[in-house]
Amino acid sequence: MIDKFTVCRICGYKYNYYYPWGKDGGTPTYDICVCCGIEFGYEDDNLTEIRKSRQKWIENGMKCNEKGINNDFSRQLKNIPAEWK
Repeated sequence: MIDKFTVCRICGYKYNYYYPWGKDGGTPTYDICVCCGIEFGYEDDNLTEIRKSRQKWIENGMKCNEKGINNDFSRQLKNIPAEWK
């Protein structure tokens, strides 16, 4: 089972031992997602912004910011919990 607090709300990238919104899910780090490039706590702080940012990322070809990450991005999107879809 995936810990929803270790997943990017936009692209579904799964972090290991990193919590973009803190372990409580309510304290954003304001770091940048290594995959989609959004800023945690800014571009993903409400459902409208999450959907808008995700659509923009998808429309721009689901490109990854970090070299060496070669995920199946369509599959990666399935990591996103229902409340952020």
